[in-house]
Amino acid sequence: MLIGEVARRSGVSARMLRHYEALGLLRPTGRTTGGYREYADADIRRIFHIESLRSLGLSLRDVGRALDDPGFRPSELVADLIGRTRERIARETELLGRLQRIDAAEPDGWEDVFRAVSLLHGLTSENAQRRQRAALSSVEETPVPVEALVDAVLKEAETNVAGALRWALAQSGDRAAELLARGLDSPDPEVRARAVRAVAEVPGAAATAVLHDALTGSDPAVRRHAALVLGARGSAEAVPTLIDMIVDEVNDVDAADALGTLAGDPALSETIAAGLVERLGSGDAARRRLAQALADIPGATASRALAELARDEDRGVALTAAYVLTLRDPR
Repeated sequence: MLIGEVARRSGVSARMLRHYEALGLLRPTGRTTGGYREYADADIRRIFHIESLRSLGLSLRDVGRALDDPGFRPSELVADLIGRTRERIARETELLGRLQRIDAAEPDGWEDVFRAVSLLHGLTSENAQRRQRAALSSVEETPVPVEALVDAVLKEAETNVAGALRWALAQSGDRAAELLARGLDSPDPEVRARAVRAVAEVPGAAATAVLHDALTGSDPAVRRHAALVLGARGSAEAVPTLIDMIVDEVNDVDAADALGTLAGDPALSETIAAGLVERLGSGDAARRRLAQALADIPGATASRALAELARDEDRGVALTAAYVLTLRDPR
């Protein structure tokens, strides 16, 4: 079979077939009396083998080794190809994300593009001060897509830079809250913690809704942070988690303050008091903390509970309750 026919049947151009021959990858079995290359069935099979290996991403050099080196191990080659492919996909994915963020900034001209690129590079810089400047200038100078700020804040471990990023996101409103909500589902607890801290600083109903969803999540640290913020925002749904925090002695003072704020609503004060009273059997140390929390809860239920606790068999609990009662009513 002559080269033209081989090219037609295999889909490999005659020029490429000659290139393979020049590299030593392919050697036609014979020549015609006129000196033309003549390919046998084995040559055609080798062409298909070459193309199959090239389709996996092998260089022509590796193709030659794979076909001609008896000691060549396919398993090692495939493992290496998988690693290189993952690296390439990661680079391409990063590039795609950068392009999408620049597109989302809706640049009017090349100067806008250059400024956006500079800020995106700044957000991923190894220098913390440069990252912080980029976060601040993203609001003050050239707007950066919210997606880029969210990605940055979820990765940021440096306190000052994270604070600047959260501030920038707080200016972005509902879109920031929606994107940060994805971070709450991350398998990495550090990412979840950064996400809930960032959501907490975003004002508006969308962020509050995200925090409500966080109350039912599996991460206790996220639930507690969400409860403290929701308590300050007047959300009754935070009450059970805040009471748990007092019992478990986790940010119990902040939790008690949040309950005191919520108890300013007469419709909630009795509910909060009943919830605290229900947990008085949690142990002496917990009862002391619960007694202190009851101090800021108005109403008859809290007063009755404190009067009973003032006679508690545990002296520490009794003294705490008695002192709290004097604060409520100096008489």
